[in-house]
Amino acid sequence: MNFSSDFFAVFAISPSWDVDIDDLGVRYRKLQQEFHPDRYATKSDAEKRLAVQAASFINQAFDTLKSPLKRAQYLLALKGVESDQETHITSDTVFLMRQIELRETLSEISAKEDSWSNIEALRADVESTYYELQAEFKHQYESDLFDDAFNAVAKMQFFTKLLVEIGQLEAELEDA
Repeated sequence: MNFSSDFFAVFAISPSWDVDIDDLGVRYRKLQQEFHPDRYATKSDAEKRLAVQAASFINQAFDTLKSPLKRAQYLLALKGVESDQETHITSDTVFLMRQIELRETLSEISAKEDSWSNIEALRADVESTYYELQAEFKHQYESDLFDDAFNAVAKMQFFTKLLVEIGQLEAELEDA
């Protein structure tokens, strides 16, 4: 296994936004079987270490490519665009206002009578916007508009976190 190859090369697919997740899963399982450390139990310590490193590298590549957000960040990194959105500040006031609105909606849901229908509606809205941002990223990336693609990734990061928070609230409501 060549640890200097990019994650797409690990799975013998071309670098692209469009990744067939089912095919990626099949390739992943095949590589995991080939490099699973248990298959190297009787080998030398060096071969065991390489198998563990290969399995780890395969896992990292798979986790990156199956996640829309991580895949977008990785594609930008391959183009030399560092996508550290943690420190990125957007000047898109419409997006900033939407963030505030969505956070307020989420924080008010558990106090409402019909929490489940409200959270389902919020999840549908957030997922829809997240998919729109993915399409926006794809268009901008394929058009070599990497600054715009970077901004789309920063927005995707917000929606990814919000979906996690929605999932946490759903779990809390189930336990209540």
